[in-house]
Amino acid sequence: MPIYGYARVSTIDQDLSIQQRALEAAGCRIIRAEKVSGSRRDGRTELALLLDFMNAGDTLVVTRIDRLARSMKDLQDIVHELKAKGVTLRATEQPVDTGSAAGKAFLDMLGVFAEFETNLRRERQLEGISAAKTRGVYLGRKPSIDVAEVKRLQEFGLGPTAIARKLGIARASVYRALRAE
Repeated sequence: MPIYGYARVSTIDQDLSIQQRALEAAGCRIIRAEKVSGSRRDGRTELALLLDFMNAGDTLVVTRIDRLARSMKDLQDIVHELKAKGVTLRATEQPVDTGSAAGKAFLDMLGVFAEFETNLRRERQLEGISAAKTRGVYLGRKPSIDVAEVKRLQEFGLGPTAIARKLGIARASVYRALRAE
């Protein structure tokens, strides 16, 4: 039965090669990889392709469960879809194999820890932002729209639609810039 691999990292500057080598060593002949956050399933086209393509008797292999999902709900949904299709899930670095009761139990525990880690990271990030705001260091994201340029183009006689096209921004952004002091 075919063995498929799935590799994922969260950002474009991260490297997939270690995961891909581990999946090849695990016998995966087809490996789908993507650079996208694992906290949600939307936008994960390679995972969706694998889930649609796989059939009964196939095996999906990941290096670690957190590469597949960072939320318990997403993990359970994916495992449920795989089970309904008769597909087994395995992890190369963790004793996960949905073909056994112990493997299923361990999968659930790992899913809880992956979600816990994500929540802790989010809490620390919010605490850091709050502390930086208190110190007056954090002022939010730098403006991506040059308000002066928007106003200059308006004075030049361009309308909001033309300004938006010229600057490659949304028309609503032009209106906000024009309202700004």
